[in-house]
Amino acid sequence: MTVAPRVHVLVIGASGYVGGRLVPELLSAGHRVRCAARTPSKLDGLPWRDQIEAVPGDVLDRASLEAAMVGVEAVYHLVHAMGDADDFADAEQRGAANVRDAAASAGTVRRIVYLGGFVPGDDKLSEHLSSRAEVAASLSVDGGSEVVWLGAAMIIGSGSTSFEMLRYVADRFLLM
Repeated sequence: MTVAPRVHVLVIGASGYVGGRLVPELLSAGHRVRCAARTPSKLDGLPWRDQIEAVPGDVLDRASLEAAMVGVEAVYHLVHAMGDADDFADAEQRGAANVRDAAASAGTVRRIVYLGGFVPGDDKLSEHLSSRAEVAASLSVDGGSEVVWLGAAMIIGSGSTSFEMLRYVADRFLLM
């Protein structure tokens, strides 16, 4: 049996639903985990907080990402819908470009794992789905880090935003 090598990873979005479940899995696999957050204290109180390095990091601030990526080999980019509703797509593009450029600047990042949406092969996509595809494209650059795009239609689990929305609807519309 081959054991996967342990790597130094950065999780951007660790305070979110998916990130909060990914971090313990990475730790149990023996990886060294650093978590970037605009407000690192938001990670305080999480059961795995004492096992990770929490650093300031904002996808809209390239300098903070460059500092967060020093020595990192893999980056998990789990951040979506930043900024005002009117400019979220632009903010996501700037964030993706900052992640890509900071990874290139670090020189050690071999892979960026992006959790985006499932994008059907349709010409008529919503602004939300179009933005997910554009972010994935923005993360990629010839000669740069390998980008792995995980497309999820919806992630439903107790406590997730999708789960809470479905529960809200089910509570109010018993017959649907």
